Amino acid sequence: MVVTLAKLIELGVPLPQATELADILNACLNINDPGECWRLVASEALRPEHPFAIHEWIYNMMRSAWDESRGPFPAWSPSEEVLQTCNEGAAMAELNFNSYDAFHAWSIDHREAFWSLAIEKLSIQFRTKPTAVADLSQGAEHPVWLPGCKLNIVESCFSAPPNSPAIIFQGRDGSLQSMTVRELESLTNRVANGLSALGLQRGDRIAVVLPMTVASVAIYLGTIKLGAAIVSIADSFMPKEIAARLEQGEATVIFTQDFICRGGKTHRLYERVTAAGAPTTIVIPDGGPLEITLREGDLSWDVFLSDDDSFEALPCGPDDAINILFSSGTTDAPKAIVWHQTTPIRCATDGYFHQNIQPGDVIAWPTNLGWMMGPWLIFASLMNRATMALSCEVPTSRGFGQFIADARVTMLGVVPSLVSAWRTSGCLEGLDWHAIKVFSSTGECSNPTDYLWLMSRAGYRPVIEYCGGTEIGGAYITGTVMRPSSPATFNTLALGLDATIVDELGSSAKAGEMYIIPPSIGLSSRVLNRDHHEQYFAGSPNRDGEEILRRHGDEMESLPGGYFRALGRADDTMNLGGIKVSSVAIERALCALPDVREAAAVAAEPTGGGPSHLIIYAVAAIVGNGLNDNLLAAMRKAIKEEVNPLFKIHQLILVESLPRTASNKVMRRVLRERYREER
Repeated sequence: MVVTLAKLIELGVPLPQATELADILNACLNINDPGECWRLVASEALRPEHPFAIHEWIYNMMRSAWDESRGPFPAWSPSEEVLQTCNEGAAMAELNFNSYDAFHAWSIDHREAFWSLAIEKLSIQFRTKPTAVADLSQGAEHPVWLPGCKLNIVESCFSAPPNSPAIIFQGRDGSLQSMTVRELESLTNRVANGLSALGLQRGDRIAVVLPMTVASVAIYLGTIKLGAAIVSIADSFMPKEIAARLEQGEATVIFTQDFICRGGKTHRLYERVTAAGAPTTIVIPDGGPLEITLREGDLSWDVFLSDDDSFEALPCGPDDAINILFSSGTTDAPKAIVWHQTTPIRCATDGYFHQNIQPGDVIAWPTNLGWMMGPWLIFASLMNRATMALSCEVPTSRGFGQFIADARVTMLGVVPSLVSAWRTSGCLEGLDWHAIKVFSSTGECSNPTDYLWLMSRAGYRPVIEYCGGTEIGGAYITGTVMRPSSPATFNTLALGLDATIVDELGSSAKAGEMYIIPPSIGLSSRVLNRDHHEQYFAGSPNRDGEEILRRHGDEMESLPGGYFRALGRADDTMNLGGIKVSSVAIERALCALPDVREAAAVAAEPTGGGPSHLIIYAVAAIVGNGLNDNLLAAMRKAIKEEVNPLFKIHQLILVESLPRTASNKVMRRVLRERYREER
């Protein structure tokens, strides 16, 4: 095949560039193997500044000649240098494994040996060493990890050289600033001493409603260093949702900010927190002096913060709580999931092996402490002696993209809706992202075309898909740089953890619900407001009639070559923009409207895959002209004020009735199927 100048010009390449590009492409296209041909084209011919249409056209041309029995067509393949120098490759060489499959099988069959290796690589600090890696005498559902040990996991977060950067962040003027490991440890200690001065101690719970900043990182680490636990609340929540989490978490103190300024808009965060009936509140100013009037008993950050920058970490047991995080299930009340002193080992182990985080790397992931990726970012970065990059820019803006370039980020975390927004807006054009070595994506199903575009922005780098959640402390299915990366697919189960796909009858299948095979460090063992067994184990099938399986709720499809593709959620929990929410929570807000008799909220994948859309089926109390538009506006307002302003209705469909079971339960699965058929 010959690539002509006319075709390149048609796809948007200017004539001078088209001439040079055609010569290079035609030289590469002489290679018979489409995978090797694409690798050469991607590395030698295509550039981020070339129109994406030419990237997509050539990729699809090569993919059409690919033998799918080898697995999905790769957009990136590891070089020999990557295979030898990545963390997994080094570990395999150390243990004399000659294949990744053998290494992964060993991590499952010899879990104690694998977790001993992970603990060694992460230099986990113990005051009293454990008597074993795991005590499984009570079965796989009730493992005891690192029995007999005493530790404070924060002491394992400061092993990098004291003068190396712990955090790169934006100053108020937009300039890049940094905080060293020594400076972050000092601020962490001042927070711990400030909490101690307030009378707080081991076992107490301290809430945070904050953006991801230097202060919030120090608050998180200082609380855990004291032996207390963080109650994580997202800064986007409305007072009702904040109040529910404060009650569930039994927080006695809360940290927040006076305002959040994003995209030219000011959000009154302290006002929302006090409207939620918050306990004693410590308020951090947004860059300048505090200009609000505090309630009696509340404190400003400068008054709270101790001058004493020395603090001895409190030794804790492995099962002591460090964090209460929230995840919506199939009811509207959030599950209060407990992270323990050992959970960060899962975060950092995934970062070490799967995202290949190495000392000196710069890690960015737009998130906050209200979601598990906030704590994950802290532990995966610091415990691997890397640097966090924290931006105050709106993630969908060019300013954020410029920050990623200026900070020379090497691992960038994303969610699919963010990638879609970047591609649609074109806001990243001309930015140099070549420092990026790897992307990682979580939160929802990815769109293959969007992710090919993302990989092209950094001169083709792999995307490590990362699926798990709060109940895992990381992922159960993900990616590795030891294998080729194909957009919107997973290329491995997580190391140290096994899983299996079963159909509705409980038999092994190529497509169906994926169940985790416990045990593994990171898997939750306690939910404050639920029966843990009922949530994750009751009614689950047993593999081969013997091994207990743990429910997680994702549907997956097994692909050739050991790859997987996500098919969405198996239950009625929706994943909107990377945030899990129950259908019931949205429906309750909508049914409070006078014009709504009944409502059902479902999530539907757009054609071609990608982030789920929120679809509302509703039975209106009255029928009239203009009702649809007026009702849609009212519903959007209700969701914004009562649930989460980040959730957007994609389509409202008025119906005469909702499909129900004999026991009067709404059959949302029927509505999802109906939407797929009718769109």
